[in-house]
Amino acid sequence: MSSGQVDLIRVEDLRKAFGSAEAIKGVSFAVPESALVVIIGPSGCGKSTLLRCLNGLELLDSGRVRIGGVTLERHDGQFPRDLKTRLRGLRREVGMVFQSFNLFPHMTVLENVVKAPVAVKGMSRAQAEVVARALLAKVGLSDRLDYYPSQLSGGQQQRAAIARALAMSPEVMLYDEPTSSLDPTLVNEVLQIMRQLHDEGMTQVVVTHEMRFARDVADHILFMHEGLLVEAGPPAALFTAPRDPRTRDFLKSFL
Repeated sequence: MSSGQVDLIRVEDLRKAFGSAEAIKGVSFAVPESALVVIIGPSGCGKSTLLRCLNGLELLDSGRVRIGGVTLERHDGQFPRDLKTRLRGLRREVGMVFQSFNLFPHMTVLENVVKAPVAVKGMSRAQAEVVARALLAKVGLSDRLDYYPSQLSGGQQQRAAIARALAMSPEVMLYDEPTSSLDPTLVNEVLQIMRQLHDEGMTQVVVTHEMRFARDVADHILFMHEGLLVEAGPPAALFTAPRDPRTRDFLKSFL
C-alpha cells in the first residue's frame, strides 16, 4: 500500500476484546501519508472499534499503533508508564469526526470551532477565530457562523464538526460513519469535503457504508469481517475481483 511513501499510520497485531467477545483479532496495516483509506464490512465486524483504538478512545489489549511520531503499545498487559502523555500526543495528531456530530448545543458554530484551539493548544481567541472563520468558509458555512447546531441541517452540522476537527491542525482525520445519520440528499455535501481534503493531501481513514465513495475516491480499501482484516487492496481490484468469498458476498450487489 505504501508505494514508496512514508507510512503516517502503522498498526501491528492490534487486538481488542470486551469481556469474552473479541472485537479486533490481530489486525495489521499501514496508511501512507496523504492517502485516503476506507474501511468497509458488515455491521458489528469491528470497524468502529478499530477506529477508536487509533486515537485512544479505546485502549488496545495488545499490539501497537503508531501515528506520526506517537506510538501506543501494550506488551504482556502493560502500557508504557507515560501512557497519558502518549494519549495526549496521539489526540493532537488525530482529528475525529463521529456519526452523531457531537457539537456543543449551547455554542454557536463559530464558538464550537474556536473552543479546542484555545483550550487545548493555548491559541489566542483572536488567532483561533481567524482559523475558525477560514475553516468554516472551506466547508461552506461562512453564512452560518452565529447559528446554533439546532438551527443547522444534519449535513451542515457534520461539516461544522469537520471544521472543528481541522481546527486542531491534525496530521490524520478519522471518520466513523460520518454520513449514516444524514438524509440521503445531504450525504454528498459531506463526502465532497472529504474529497477536497484528499486533493489537498490530508491523510484520512474512513469507516463507511458509502460503497460508491469507497470505490471512486479511496486509494485503498480494508475489508473487515468478525474482527479480522480479511482483504485489502486498491478499489479497482477489490470491487472487480475480490479474492476472499466473504468479500465477494459483502460486495455482491456492487460487483
